[in-house]
Amino acid sequence: MSKDPRRSEQRSRSSPGSGLSATSPTLRSVPLLTRRPGQDQLEGRNVIVEALRAGRELSEILLDLGAEPRGSLVELLALAEQAGTTVSRVPRQVLDRLTLTGTHQGAMAWARPGPPLGLKELLERLSGQDRSPFLLLLDQVQYEQNLGAILRTAEAAGVHGAIIPRSHSAQITPLVRRISAGATEHLPVVRESTMSALKVLRRSGLLIVGADEHAPCAFDEVELSGPLALVMGGEHKGLSPPVRERCDRLVSLPMRGRIPSLNVSVAAALLMYEKVRQERSLARREGV
Repeated sequence: MSKDPRRSEQRSRSSPGSGLSATSPTLRSVPLLTRRPGQDQLEGRNVIVEALRAGRELSEILLDLGAEPRGSLVELLALAEQAGTTVSRVPRQVLDRLTLTGTHQGAMAWARPGPPLGLKELLERLSGQDRSPFLLLLDQVQYEQNLGAILRTAEAAGVHGAIIPRSHSAQITPLVRRISAGATEHLPVVRESTMSALKVLRRSGLLIVGADEHAPCAFDEVELSGPLALVMGGEHKGLSPPVRERCDRLVSLPMRGRIPSLNVSVAAALLMYEKVRQERSLARREGV
């Protein structure tokens, strides 16, 4: 007689502060673990750590039963204890079955999505800050790996928020969260159509600079300090003609080899850090 897989899955549940270790208490049978509809699934230790650092309320964390409490797992457990988050030890096969990314690193969690953020609301939040608004508008970036990599760099470069269309674009998925190394837990992401976002950005006084491989002006020949919206096109077609027409400036990256273009995540990183370089140079000249 074959075993019912639902009866073979077990886990141990530890309350905050109980001190999880590789030698967990005796496991007890529980109902079949399933994904949580309507909740964000977080996979990977770094993503979960960043979610806890950001103060996000997690409904539960699942950890590989055999994982040793060292490295990032020590911080994860400490943050979970501070937040009062339930942590459960489960056999690795359970995580293998639930994963949506294929690489869960022995850790998974769920969190309720926050309220949607509008572009006008984001700009209002930024109005009282010392730094000028720095936003990233992604026009139909299709691949989750690229979106995750772009958002990771954006958060590191001090971008205040990213804008992605509701359709014809990669969305914030478990894979995007993992590729971003948890940057999505800190970087505000607005879902709004590209054309609508461009209108709002223009009315708000931001310089709109689009990346276009055919632009005659190089990326380091345009003043990027000050309020800026950087616009990146999709992997296959770049900026669409209507978007290109609505940019204040178009810039390109010099290509000296045989390959005619760069991956969009690499191009976005170079442009974002060109703004960082210019602002650092300006601050040094002004003695700030």
